Amino acid sequence: MSLGRGFEVGLASIVVLVVAEWIDWLMGHTLDLHGILPRQTEGLPGVLWSPLLHAHWAHLAANAGPLALLLAMLFAERAYRPVQSLAMIWLVSGLGTWMIGRPAIHIGASSLVYGLVTYLLTATLWMKSWRAFLLSLIVLALFGGLFHGLLRIEAGVSWEGHLSGVLAGVWVAWLIHGR
Repeated sequence: MSLGRGFEVGLASIVVLVVAEWIDWLMGHTLDLHGILPRQTEGLPGVLWSPLLHAHWAHLAANAGPLALLLAMLFAERAYRPVQSLAMIWLVSGLGTWMIGRPAIHIGASSLVYGLVTYLLTATLWMKSWRAFLLSLIVLALFGGLFHGLLRIEAGVSWEGHLSGVLAGVWVAWLIHGR
């Protein structure tokens, strides 16, 4: 992989999110009902769909830029095993939200953002790579403030998704690089 390929993936993610939100907007935000509904069997498919769904354009804007940049970093380095790590973070953070979430529909890509930040930071511990170390310093400088709001309890904000993302990122980094 290369940095150019990484940026292509990051930009493609923005396109996918914008198209999903546009379709949702045209449908009167009915797609948002397909997010994660914790501990309900009918809420399990939301594990797959929730990162693509956003409550409104501002919610999308808050997630799209960080997600695109983090995906660019992830896909720029083959050693991160980007497809495998992204798939695992996506599923594990979604299942974590499904298990611990309060009874509400959880949507948004922030669980992926939190998961990717912690994955890129903690994978460095096991990779023993200067490139990974430098990238983790950049991630920490750009996204270290996320941890301030990790458990911020606020209406409409899924702290459960944020926490599940953090735990997923650390666990996936350990599974892929630490064992």
